[in-house]
Amino acid sequence: MVWLDLSNNHFTGKLLEDFGDKLLCLQYLNLSQNQFEGTLPSSLGNMRDLAKLDLAFNFFSGEVPNELLVGCSNLQHLRLSYNRLNGQFFSSKFNLSTLLQLELNNNGFTGSLLNVKLETLDILDVSNNYLRGPIPTWATKVTWIISMRNNSFEGQFPCQQPMSEGLLFLDVSHNLLSDHPPSCIDFTNIAEIHLEGNKFTGLLQDFLPNSSSSLSVLNLRDNNLSGFIPDLIGTFLNLKLLLLGKNHLKGSIPKTLCLLKNISIMDLSSNSLSGTIPSCFQNLTFGVMEKYNETLEQDQMQIMNKFIDENHIYGDLIKKNLELVIDIEAIGLNEIYLVDKNRGSSYKGSILNFMSALDMSCNNLIGEIPQELGKFTQIRALNLSHNQLMGPIPVTLSKLSNIESLDLCCNNLSGNIPLELTNLNFLEVFNVSYNNLSGEIPMKGQFSTFEESSYEGNQFLSKLPWEKRCIINAETPHLELLPSDATKGKWYEVDLLAFYACFFPAYAVFFLLIVSLLYINSH
Repeated sequence: MVWLDLSNNHFTGKLLEDFGDKLLCLQYLNLSQNQFEGTLPSSLGNMRDLAKLDLAFNFFSGEVPNELLVGCSNLQHLRLSYNRLNGQFFSSKFNLSTLLQLELNNNGFTGSLLNVKLETLDILDVSNNYLRGPIPTWATKVTWIISMRNNSFEGQFPCQQPMSEGLLFLDVSHNLLSDHPPSCIDFTNIAEIHLEGNKFTGLLQDFLPNSSSSLSVLNLRDNNLSGFIPDLIGTFLNLKLLLLGKNHLKGSIPKTLCLLKNISIMDLSSNSLSGTIPSCFQNLTFGVMEKYNETLEQDQMQIMNKFIDENHIYGDLIKKNLELVIDIEAIGLNEIYLVDKNRGSSYKGSILNFMSALDMSCNNLIGEIPQELGKFTQIRALNLSHNQLMGPIPVTLSKLSNIESLDLCCNNLSGNIPLELTNLNFLEVFNVSYNNLSGEIPMKGQFSTFEESSYEGNQFLSKLPWEKRCIINAETPHLELLPSDATKGKWYEVDLLAFYACFFPAYAVFFLLIVSLLYINSH
């Protein structure tokens, strides 16, 4: 047997220790998406001809046996992702120098990448592990996909040599990388850049490609970037996700952002941006993306291996195309963190097809909320909180027919809450607290479900419904135990002389009654 595929079933149990000894001729083994458990047998290392091994999405645990990492010297594609494996995978005994695809994401691997040298890789995914140390120079030669998110890599991104011109995806987010941007990245064909949650410093413009027609995701959130938002971003016409929040950006929002006709999620929050919200944002639809990862999928990134009966023993009977498809959603990529509905949420994979949001909260924006924002008919979340916006709440926001979260708190907004907003049937979170709003609070439709905290801090709003209920309960008449004119003191004041005169005779009568009963009936 040279080809065995048991993937996508419900197999359980452990692999026998002699599993590899009984299948020495295998070239392709796929046990992914089952419920196998236990440690990997060392006999897998005896399968010298094995070229493709896929054990992803199981419950395998323990360390990967050294025999596999040394003996399977012809291995080209190795997927161990989404298991419970741990220990050091990259050791000095590592002998898999022919690998094209290596996916180890979502395990518990430790150690460093400096012990090995892999210069033939097309795909490297070691995300969501416990790897540490600097990123090795050989990583810059990976051809298509580099994903190293959620580890403890540190230092600078290696740039001793230019990266591959065909690089489509780079994700080194949530590590400890610092200093200047990875200047060696060739942005010609890159579709997604994820550098979020590191310690990068410098000007934002230094982290941008000079030009890119294929860039769809630019994620630089939660770093220490400074400077202005350059007009250059407006040239990335295919950009769908722009995430610049939690940096130290300043200046006004450039009108060139209005050229991003395909934008679906824009996060400029938690910076020091000033000025007004550009009215030309009406040119943006913030519509739902047609298809996330469209750029990647258009490249048809699947690795094919035609198994052909070279000796023609079986003719055309067993000609078969063997595919090891790159699962873009399962590879551990593309996790986007947003604050909406008063909480932080992570969006990953295909769910991003249905999400659209604009977040400009926690800045120094001034002026009125542009009427033109009412044209974002497809937007799901709009957050303008914690700024210095003034003026009325635009009635045009009632046209945001798909909005689920609208946060305008902590500004200087005035006037009434437009009654037309009650037509927003999908609104789940509404917050206008700590403004200068006045008038009645609408209590119709979804607005009847919002808590008092959505409106607090507006001293000119009429009595809140919650306060009215309390007043009604407080004014309910009580039954007076004593007439108010019967005594000038309080109703609970007692004449002690009268109390003692009543208490002791009653006590004596009760005592004598008990003694009499016991005397009459001693039992």
